[in-house]
Parts: sequence; C-alpha cells; structure tokens
Amino acid sequence: MRVAVIGAGSWGTTFASLRCANGPTVLWARRPELAAEIDRCHTNGDYLPGTSLASTLAATAALDEAVAGADAVAVAVPAQRFRGVVAPLAAHLPAGIPVVSLAKGLEQGTRRRMTEVLAEVAPGHPAGVLTGPNLAGEIGRGQPAASVLALADGALAAELQLAFSTESFRVYTNDDVVGCETAGALKNVIAIAAGLSDGMGLGDNARAAIVTRGLAELTRLAVALGGDAPTCAGLAGLGDLVATCSSPRSRNHQLGVALGQGQDLARLEAATRTVAEGVRSAPVVCELGAELGVEVPIAEQTAAVCAGTISPADALATLMHRRPRRELHGLGSGPGKMEP
Repeated sequence: MRVAVIGAGSWGTTFASLRCANGPTVLWARRPELAAEIDRCHTNGDYLPGTSLASTLAATAALDEAVAGADAVAVAVPAQRFRGVVAPLAAHLPAGIPVVSLAKGLEQGTRRRMTEVLAEVAPGHPAGVLTGPNLAGEIGRGQPAASVLALADGALAAELQLAFSTESFRVYTNDDVVGCETAGALKNVIAIAAGLSDGMGLGDNARAAIVTRGLAELTRLAVALGGDAPTCAGLAGLGDLVATCSSPRSRNHQLGVALGQGQDLARLEAATRTVAEGVRSAPVVCELGAELGVEVPIAEQTAAVCAGTISPADALATLMHRRPRRELHGLGSGPGKMEP
C-alpha cells in the first residue's frame, strides 16, 4: 500500500517515517526547503532536531505529487489549518481512497470535527481518525506505543490497521469515529488544565482530580454528540489523557505549566513552531456544551485562562466552589447512555 502523509510537523513526520517500514510513503511539507531537507537528508531539523528519518521516506512540497498513486492519505495538520489544506488537496485525490485525520482538535466557527470537514470538502472518500497517546519523540525513537483507528467501515479499518502497524506501534480499530475524535480534541483542553495545576505547584492529587473529572467531562460531551462512553475509557480518551496530562513532551501540558507560572500566552505561542491544539479547541468545547446542555466546567475555566479573562488561581477557586453533586453526574451506566 502506498500512503501519502500531508503535514511535516513533528507527528506527521514521525508517522510517515514509521510507516515506511510497511511500504512506500510520501510526506508533503508546505515549505519547499523543508521538503528538500527531508527528501535528501532524511532529517527534519525544524520539528525533530537530532532525529534520523527512514532512508526510504520521500518528501515533496507539491500536493499532486504527494498523493499521486496513493492508496490512502493521512492528514497531519493542525485543526485550524485542516480545511485550508484539504480543500486544494481534494482535487488531486485518487477516486475513493480513504483519508485519515491525525489531528486532535475542533474547527473554530463551524465546531466541526476533522472527519466532518473531510466529508464537506472531500466527499466520496471514507474518512477516519487515528488517535491515542502518541507523543512523537518517543515513537520516533522506536519506543512502544498504541493508537486507535476509527472508521465506520470495519473491513477498511482492518486493512489500514495492517498498513499502519509496526513492531513498535500497535494499532487497534474502533467504529466510533465521533467518540474517538471528540475524546482526542478534549484531552488537549484537559492537558492544559493539568499543566495549569502543575505550574501553580498544586501537586499530584490536584492533577489526578483534573484528569479524572476531565475524563467525565470528555465522556459527557462525546456521548451527547453521539459517541459511546466505553470509547472514552480507551486509547482515545483515558490513554491520551494519561500521556498528555503529565508528560513534559506534551505541548498542551507544557503550555499549561507556563501559563500557571504566569507567562503570557501570545509570547509562548510566538516562541514555538508547534501548536497546542487545546487553546483553540477550548472555546469550541464550551460552545458545544452550551448548545447541548452538557456541563464542561474544566473546559470553561481553561478557555477563560487562555483568553486572559481570569487568573489560574481564580479558575481553580471557581472549580472548587461548584455545587455538590454525585460523582457520575451526567453519565449513564450503559454504552452511549445518559441520565435523564
């Protein structure tokens, strides 16, 4: 199987290099100079300094060249740039091939998940998502990791599962695209909240509470959108929360730590090429929660801190003084169920 990967950031490059073990892989980079470096030197100094990429990895800055003859496409660009890349890409896609999102975010304005964006701008192509605890640096060094591939078509998911799995990267399948995508987007928001707590020096108990209550929040919204609760206890939800709410390699967590220490968001974002998706997804989560009648208090306070309308200390106080409730408030006992 020939696979094209669109987006040469840290995760897109890592995934493309990993994928080379299973067959021909082409990586698209927006900047010609970066594409040339990857293609000729098999390095990506901008996003993965000091890392050697697969010697068989090819790269190009031309979308038509990247997807020519491809059997599947993976799109690894940030959520807010996703539509702008996929729209011109659609004209060059071979008929009917699957397109898999590697992004973890929600589009501002439309509140769309990335597979919904794909359905709009690239109709006629099966759309799925690959998500989970996938810190690029560890995977690039060959350390073991697992991910989940969500597609409505089970047979196609099984085919891509084999195409994406390697000796160190284990891929599971799931037909709950909504649940997996929603969990992947919300975990970034919760990771910022966990980072805020760590930046304020609040300790392990506080972080554990944020992760656990964040999982409940994530599950409530996923179920309200049509996902299944058990999905959120899997790799896309709990698994990703465990990794990104504590790792110094998590962009969202580290940004939260810096904010908790009083640093300025605009300066933090200007100082790095990488994107902390949770900053842009947090207000979208709040909008969806308000529309669906789902409580998302951690997302609300995280969005407010990122917007600069409240301090981390005041956000904490707001969360701690919410009215008492049952632990499983808003969660049903069965798959995809909600309390009355």
